[in-house]
Amino acid sequence: MPKLHFYFKLIPPRPSFALDANAEELAIMKKHSVYFDEQFEAGRLLLYGLVPAQEGAFGIAILEVENEAEVRAFGENDPSVLVGLNRFEISPMRVTAARAKG
Repeated sequence: MPKLHFYFKLIPPRPSFALDANAEELAIMKKHSVYFDEQFEAGRLLLYGLVPAQEGAFGIAILEVENEAEVRAFGENDPSVLVGLNRFEISPMRVTAARAKG
């Protein structure tokens, strides 16, 4: 069965979060970063990063998974989501082409 792809948006608690996160929030985001690094190494994430949008920064990832339940579990197990700091949205995605970071 071919893998499915999903767009994952990590939504911070406030638009200014990337600029004014406190020490506790930064510690949580460190755990979030470790989690994403592990998921990338495991092959579930094709890419991820921060989008410094004018209305407020947010995180994105493109996941390659077996089914939608897997991507929901990925989001629900993000340490920043588990403690209620961030929330997420997902959307199915059709990858037409991809290029490795170079």
